Amino acid sequence: MSFATTLRCRKCGREYPLEPLNLCDFCLSPLEVNYDYKSMAAKVHREKLAKGQFSMWRYRDMLPVEGEVVDLGTGFTPLIKADNLGNEIGLDHLYIKNDCLNPTYSFKDRVVSVAVTKAREFGFEAVACASTGNLAASVAAHAAKTNMKAYVFVPANVEPGKLVGAAIYNPVLITVDGSYDDVNCLCRQLTEKFNWGFININLRPYYAEGSKTLGYEVAEQLGWRAPDCVVAPAASGLLFTRIWKGLDELSMLALIEPVNTHMYVAQAAGCSPIVNAFQVGSLHIHPVEPNTVAKSIAVGNPADGYYALRVARQSGGGAAAVTDEEAIAGMKLLAQTEGIFAEAAGGVVIGVLRKLTASGIIKRNELTVAFITGAGPRTQDIVSGVVQSFHIRPTLESLEEVLKVPV
Repeated sequence: MSFATTLRCRKCGREYPLEPLNLCDFCLSPLEVNYDYKSMAAKVHREKLAKGQFSMWRYRDMLPVEGEVVDLGTGFTPLIKADNLGNEIGLDHLYIKNDCLNPTYSFKDRVVSVAVTKAREFGFEAVACASTGNLAASVAAHAAKTNMKAYVFVPANVEPGKLVGAAIYNPVLITVDGSYDDVNCLCRQLTEKFNWGFININLRPYYAEGSKTLGYEVAEQLGWRAPDCVVAPAASGLLFTRIWKGLDELSMLALIEPVNTHMYVAQAAGCSPIVNAFQVGSLHIHPVEPNTVAKSIAVGNPADGYYALRVARQSGGGAAAVTDEEAIAGMKLLAQTEGIFAEAAGGVVIGVLRKLTASGIIKRNELTVAFITGAGPRTQDIVSGVVQSFHIRPTLESLEEVLKVPV
């Protein structure tokens, strides 16, 4: 049985029943799931968790679901000690949380597993989403697993590889002229028209909780401790806030010591409304028109930007952006030092990590975790320039001419 009790407004504190709701009727602020932490603490302990399955669902008691879950085997992805990359940029205790290795190759499988489980509980006839690509693939895959119809809406300029990555699961795939924010606006209108569970709209409070498992896993994989620093990408800002919430909940449940983690937002310069606000000392987000190769995090009007800013400030962290060129350099650096082919959002994270380290904001001896949230092969055109091959005849002499050494 779930320990979730109500939905609560993140601004005014009003409470609502556990239904498919997203916004407070009074102040129009986002709702989030509220739990009975006292009862949860009596049941959740390290020894029990250690015996759980090697997926995000080892933390089931800390998530807002009832009954059978829709699970593709998501989570408990590797936390890699990144010595090569650390040596390159000047960090002695750098770790990479490689969430590229989820079933549909991004962290979105975490949020969708929870949200589709709730969609089935609520009796929706179909699931749907607005997406820049990764979420569409995950929603389509989970819908296929549970025999539900899926409707996925993406910007018309989404990368071809991401269209294929969603279409293979046979959803109703709809491309929309405009940005992600335009697609999301359309989907909000559709929630009033159809009995569909929109994963990141009317199911958003439950969807959000899936991201907490990244915080849970990292702490457990570090031997039940929180990192000193976290660098994570921000699109809507929701993932960033939920990593923090996951760490905070572990502390509340006495599973780790009090959290003193500095949280750093990473965005692309061509779509950095959260970073812009942070740099001018504001908590007010000014929407921007996205213009970046990092399309998976190209959200110009981030719904959780305000809350991401609060986490960055309250944790003693910060926010930084990198150019597309720096993001591409980050993709290459991660691949060539640690063997991880990330999408452009991962390159943004590595670029920001490099910038924060070079400026002394993140110190050499701090235990730092960089979150890589999506795989690169679906967006490989971004780095197609790396292909520089030597063409030879099938002879040793021809190879010798190329290598300039005796064969």
